[in-house]
Amino acid sequence: MSTADDPRRPAPDGPTAPPGGPGPEARPEEPAAVDGTPAADSPVSRLAATVERLRREVRAAQANADGRALVELAKGVLVERLGCGPVQAAQQLAAIADRAGLTPLELAADIVNEAARDQVSQVAAEFVQRTASPPSGGSGPSAAVRLRTAESGVLAADDTEAMAHALLDNALRPLGACAVAIWTAAGDGSFALSGSAGFTPQEAALWHHVPPGVAILARRALSERQPVFLHSLADTVTPSLGRREWPQGGRMAVPAGTGGRLHGVLEVCWPDPMSPPPPQILRQIEALAQLCAHTLETRPGRGAAGTLPHPGTELIDLAEGLSDPVLLLTPHLDAEGRLADFRIRHVNSRFTDPAGRPPAQVRGALLLEAYPLAAEEHGLYERVERVHATGEPFRAGHMRLTALVDQVPLTVVADVSISRHSGVLVLVWRIQDETVRLASLLQHAQRLGRIGGFEESMTTGEITWNSQLFDLYGRPATSAPLSLRDLSALAHPDDTAVIDRLLHTVFEYRRPSSVTFRLQRPDGIIRHIRVIAEPVLDTEQRVTTVRGAYQDISSQHWTEVALHATRDQLAYSEAESEERNRLALQLQHAIMPPSQGPLDLTGLSVAVRYRPAATESLVGGDWYDSVVLPSQQILLCVGDIAGHGIGAATSMVVLRNALRGLAVTGAGPGQLLTWLNLVAHHLDTRVTATVVCGLYDPRTRVLRWARAGHLPPVLIRDRGARTFPLGKGLLLGAVAEVSYSEQEMQLEEGDTLLMYSDGLVERKDLALNDALSHLLSAAGGPDRPLERLLDDLLAHSRSDTDDDTCLIGIHVT
Repeated sequence: MSTADDPRRPAPDGPTAPPGGPGPEARPEEPAAVDGTPAADSPVSRLAATVERLRREVRAAQANADGRALVELAKGVLVERLGCGPVQAAQQLAAIADRAGLTPLELAADIVNEAARDQVSQVAAEFVQRTASPPSGGSGPSAAVRLRTAESGVLAADDTEAMAHALLDNALRPLGACAVAIWTAAGDGSFALSGSAGFTPQEAALWHHVPPGVAILARRALSERQPVFLHSLADTVTPSLGRREWPQGGRMAVPAGTGGRLHGVLEVCWPDPMSPPPPQILRQIEALAQLCAHTLETRPGRGAAGTLPHPGTELIDLAEGLSDPVLLLTPHLDAEGRLADFRIRHVNSRFTDPAGRPPAQVRGALLLEAYPLAAEEHGLYERVERVHATGEPFRAGHMRLTALVDQVPLTVVADVSISRHSGVLVLVWRIQDETVRLASLLQHAQRLGRIGGFEESMTTGEITWNSQLFDLYGRPATSAPLSLRDLSALAHPDDTAVIDRLLHTVFEYRRPSSVTFRLQRPDGIIRHIRVIAEPVLDTEQRVTTVRGAYQDISSQHWTEVALHATRDQLAYSEAESEERNRLALQLQHAIMPPSQGPLDLTGLSVAVRYRPAATESLVGGDWYDSVVLPSQQILLCVGDIAGHGIGAATSMVVLRNALRGLAVTGAGPGQLLTWLNLVAHHLDTRVTATVVCGLYDPRTRVLRWARAGHLPPVLIRDRGARTFPLGKGLLLGAVAEVSYSEQEMQLEEGDTLLMYSDGLVERKDLALNDALSHLLSAAGGPDRPLERLLDDLLAHSRSDTDDDTCLIGIHVT
């Protein structure tokens, strides 16, 4: 029946001319409104209003017809329950509805729900428990009436298009929906629009077929096997049916399936954005989707209701024609029609059971009974179930199959393929043979290790090479293999002696042997090869076969050559470094001995301690000096050159001697450091250093001092220790022009002055102020001889930076 002949379908949008009427050119001019639309009293407007009224009447007539079908079904239930006739059942129905204050349609829905006790009944009961009013908030038919009326319409429909109209008009439009689409999923991943309602015919025609790979909402619902909700089409770029009519509308796609198999997807459209539906609404839509699935399953050509597919002779013949083990499976449903397992209907003659059972013991069993461990997560049963539900084939290599043998799990590796054919599942597995797998493993090992094998018969002269050996020789695989005795002609002339020794050991002494030689390939490349050969002897100790292997060790050879060269270079560098450090250490010790006895100067007693770095390779640039100048003043200084090694030692000598020479001029400490900064800045190596410099006048006991980035001196007086005031002064060599300020300190008899480098106090895990506090605490206390004081300070030093340490002690007498 065509669309035009079906009174339940709305007429196409827009007016149509009556048959035999005048065409557009013969129609008189009609008045129009200002905006271009037909005037309200024009013939076109009256015709459009008539078409719309007829549509409403058709929809109302269809709804009344669906309602009457539900009432007739309830009458049939009463006839069976009460044992009365149809007239008495109608009278009873009207009387009970009148006493209960219900309409006959509502009472009919309750009677059918009570008798059926199916999913629709459960959904209706849940809806009543959770809400007492329709979703719109106003009066209207109950969920039971809407669902049962839609069910009657679906059962009475003669095609899927009419099913979609029945669902929309009776059940979904009261929920605010504006359109519905019924999609059918094909095994190749495509979708067909089996039926729709609410969309224009032109839009539905454009979407009659969706090729595989197009990411529509129905495909997502089928893949996830659960309802998928979309707040608004504006939130996604997913291609969607009806996007032009409702670009902001909400969507929901619900899989439609029975017995674990998904036949398609029910997609519901709303005109505006919407929030996720409450559970009772979702349950109603799921019930409608299952209703569609049951109806599609029982359509002509799909088999009688309640029957399960059975493998035909064509599938059995196909299974027998394959060289791999094949199992034909059909779904096994429980009493409520839900998928419980899969029945093994047939196994072909090539069938190999991982547990070693004969085919007759597996044929006819349930899949989970025969292979219970297939139910593990991401296991075989889950793959079979998904293919059964969606129809999408599954293929995987190196899949683990586990069977129980006397309650002991036995696991094999197989290549698995699963496909669905008219409801029958074809499971093909190819169990990997251990010999083949080990041969493949050996082949890859030879390729990675660049190893080629050979075997040579002394009786027949037959020589066998594997493919890797041809690659090592640089010869095509079609060329004839070479004998072991021909090896000398291919080797470097300097290596013929070792090859002769190999041949003599194998053939004369009949013992295995191995040598390394240089192979000259036809392409001019020389490879370093190790050959291993062993003879196979008969009962009379004669050589019958020689077998062995060649290995390309060129990479290893050149790596060893590079390693030897690197070792030689490293040994030379280490020796050179040790010599430089030895010279630097000798220079350092010649200028500054590690220990120097007290110097008796005018009014002063001076003692010096020098501690080199803990590692001899870290020769530093710490230095000290104490000298009587021509002016009878005493120069006292301690410095530290940045860095280590012979460069730091030579820079230390330069600055130390420069300061001695500059001090003869009689300039003060500030001026001496200014000049010394120029010397450091203009050295070729751009030295940076810290220095503290003092000039002591024995007549006045006044110490004038200046510092260039160095730690301040420490004064010990009256069993207490404190640092000198910290004056400003940039380290030497940083910039060319810099001036240094001087400070004076009046010393008294019995005072002790400490000048030191940072190696005495620096710690990696301690702030400098805390380290100085520790030094002051160790320096104070009872009076001690000067040398003992310096030894105690070095012994209790908490420095851990592997740096040199200079320490000068000056005692005023």
